[in-house]
Amino acid sequence: MKFFIDTANLDNIKEAQDLGVLDGVTTNPSLMAKEGITGEANVLAHYKAICDIVDDNVSAEVIATDYDGIIKEGEALAALNPKIVVKVPMIKDGIKAIKYFSGKGIRTNCTLIFSPGQALLAAKAGASYVSPFLGRLDDISTDGLQLIEDIRLIFDNYGYPTEILAASIRGPLHIVACAKLGADVITAPLAAITALLKHPLTDSGLATFLADHAKASGK
Repeated sequence: MKFFIDTANLDNIKEAQDLGVLDGVTTNPSLMAKEGITGEANVLAHYKAICDIVDDNVSAEVIATDYDGIIKEGEALAALNPKIVVKVPMIKDGIKAIKYFSGKGIRTNCTLIFSPGQALLAAKAGASYVSPFLGRLDDISTDGLQLIEDIRLIFDNYGYPTEILAASIRGPLHIVACAKLGADVITAPLAAITALLKHPLTDSGLATFLADHAKASGK
């Protein structure tokens, strides 16, 4: 399973990259604004900076919601760097744009997926990734993980190459559950990824080993 980090913070991206498990980055206008990145020129420059850190797979989101606008923005984003994956919303013109981009060899990430049918349409159009938002479904008392399972079944039934990118991850248990269900990718904040490192028995075991070593060495 691929690990993406969901942020626009360069320090967090560098930390995840240094950990040695990072496969990509997803971001969006809200995450850009959180880092104080505003204005088209600054946003494009920030995407370039992200591409300089990671090896591949930088999802860059279009703002437009009409077909012509999505195409214009998407082509501009794709031209920034071969690592860019154009992030397109799950709307009618978004699906049409994904079909266009697919024909041009431009990778896409269809975002804001909340149903198996939406994922199926995006895969039919040639999306490289679909991003089901499981945490947001959990927030409204709906089983987000069931959506991952349903999409996995549909894609396997028909051999779609589209990858399932589980988004809106709330914590390490979500990550493990997505891995068990066969999600191809998760995208999560740094804190959720690093939380996988932690277990109280690891901490207590290490403390015991170090204490025993100190006794044995006479320290």
